[in-house]
Amino acid sequence: MALLIGAALAINLAQAAPAGQDQEGRQAYDRYCAQCHNVSLRGSAHGAPLLGPHFVSRWEHSATVDLAAYLRSNMSTTVPPTTGNEVYVAIAAYLQQSNGITPDEAPLLADTGTSTPDLKPDLETTVPELAKTAGRWVNRVIPELAPVTDALLRKPPDSDWLSWRRTQDGQGYSPLGKINRGNVSRLKLAWVITMYEGSNQATPIVHDGVMFLTHPGNIIQAIDAATGELIWEYAYPYPPASRTMGGPMRNIAIYKDKIYLATYDAAVVAIDARSGVPVWRAVQADYTKGYTHTIGPVIADGVVVSGMNGCERYNNDGCFITGHDPETGRELWRTSTLALPGDPNEATWGNVPPERRAGGDNWIPGTFDPELGTYFVGTSQAKPWVAVSRGMTPLDAALYTSSTLALDPRTGRMKWHFQHNAGDSLDQDASFERILIDVGAEKQVVTIGKDGILWKLDRRSGAFRGVAETLPQDIYARIDHQTGRLEYRQDIIDAKIDDAVTVCPGAAGGHNWQASAYSPETGALIIPLIQLCSVVIAGEVEQQGSYAATINTIPMPGSDNQLGRLSSWDVESLQERWTHTQRAMFMTGVLTTAGKLAFVGDVDRYFKAFDVDNGKVLWQTRLGAPLHGYPIAYAVDGKQYVAVPTGIGLLRMLTAEQSPEIYQPIGGNALYVFELAE
Repeated sequence: MALLIGAALAINLAQAAPAGQDQEGRQAYDRYCAQCHNVSLRGSAHGAPLLGPHFVSRWEHSATVDLAAYLRSNMSTTVPPTTGNEVYVAIAAYLQQSNGITPDEAPLLADTGTSTPDLKPDLETTVPELAKTAGRWVNRVIPELAPVTDALLRKPPDSDWLSWRRTQDGQGYSPLGKINRGNVSRLKLAWVITMYEGSNQATPIVHDGVMFLTHPGNIIQAIDAATGELIWEYAYPYPPASRTMGGPMRNIAIYKDKIYLATYDAAVVAIDARSGVPVWRAVQADYTKGYTHTIGPVIADGVVVSGMNGCERYNNDGCFITGHDPETGRELWRTSTLALPGDPNEATWGNVPPERRAGGDNWIPGTFDPELGTYFVGTSQAKPWVAVSRGMTPLDAALYTSSTLALDPRTGRMKWHFQHNAGDSLDQDASFERILIDVGAEKQVVTIGKDGILWKLDRRSGAFRGVAETLPQDIYARIDHQTGRLEYRQDIIDAKIDDAVTVCPGAAGGHNWQASAYSPETGALIIPLIQLCSVVIAGEVEQQGSYAATINTIPMPGSDNQLGRLSSWDVESLQERWTHTQRAMFMTGVLTTAGKLAFVGDVDRYFKAFDVDNGKVLWQTRLGAPLHGYPIAYAVDGKQYVAVPTGIGLLRMLTAEQSPEIYQPIGGNALYVFELAE
């Protein structure tokens, strides 16, 4: 949304880029802007492109001071308020130079900022490097670590957390119950460890008393899970331009004697679990074409299955999922998530040629049913976001986007697919967790999308089994509860370029990457929700492909500005049992335990334990930064622990704009681990 820049601010920023400021501008951009706008300046789902004809047409005749003033007004939620004006000027000059625009050469005027971070290389780079070499700590080898077999993944020891959501079914449930409703008030901090900077959406995994923790920056640490003692650290040497959106990495995988990491530069890496030494690297795609990862691999039937991100740009290869041999890294199969020539569903893309079909990314790890030998995963919407931008209408389904895919992990063959919201035009993808739950004799896969629609499908066939609206929604004029068919409002179908369409829930959700968890004691799914709406405006797509839309977020009518919502839904009846609302958005997945507790964290730095029966808050503590990522529970030598990550993330701009009164420190990445007080 365009902002008016005051004359006084423009005068204060009237300073040019002196010699060497291009380097400082790049460093400042990487520090403050790249998380949303990409290191390459080509934009992401959370920030517009700052490179190319659209930027040039907007700023080629503007002074550097005007661009700097615009940046200062628009970046107030990502840059510390004490940042000096010269930093904004340096960033503006860097953006102009990157687009072939010559920055102004006006004399410098005095800065009115209260202080300015020193961005020079000798302080930003040299000092941290010296600090690293000043210690005497070196990697060690884990003395003993039992191999993680398929049987162990299928039924882990109660003490372990071996997969993204602990078990292959994705339920996010721990059978540990020593921490329960009667004693949760006695939780205390056991240990904490600082994590590397970046978007922190980690899920620790724990095996044999060792925690394997993935950090932003493609870094993995092995840690003594009882004490927080570091054992080894592995840092993958990724090209800086391959890191997008702050570098979230939601999970890693463990199998036999190796840890598996998907990298920013579109590769899969195997690491020796005992030593942290890399074993093999398999390249899936060319990262310079936009391909990247925000999720790690999943082990399914002895295969390393890895989905792709960065599929908003036009590529002949489209978007895909791969399967790799766990011992050698050899690619076993590759399955497209887009219907390309030769596919029976190619016509669902209308007249869009194959080279301009985009989207279908995997943003969230999949789940695996070993009895059926089937891997389930969700795909994102088609790109660009709005159908008219991609030369389609919402009546063109654009398979296999916004779908649940059921794959044979040994071959990659698609057993079945179910599309949730065909022809999505509102960034309302249904790409999130797939939870496998048996309801009586029925084997079901349950999922929920940004639109807040909760789905049940038959795992064997993909047949529709039920649907429910977990939030008030006005996207669909009609929902057929017999077939699951959704019908868009007519104005959504008719929308043209530059038309504004208001929808609830919004593009942030509804529901987002913060995963639900199942409580088998109650038969209910505990779901974190966001009560926001969006105004979506379609734009012209760039030649190389893009999201091509402007999305503005607004509060949900009737929510009383309670942006966070946690709801319990009975899986069999699809009826809501209880709901808890609060001002602060929930920013972690949910952890449920046999202690009849549901743990979840929010943007106001609170970690809370809810009673799964009634939604009552039984315990809470305030941490150093907003909670972010996926909490887990595990045990070492009979003692139960609960762990949760903190730090900044992809939605920080959104949370700062929608709840500006909530303090959200920059940084603060850490892992907090709790135990019962004696």
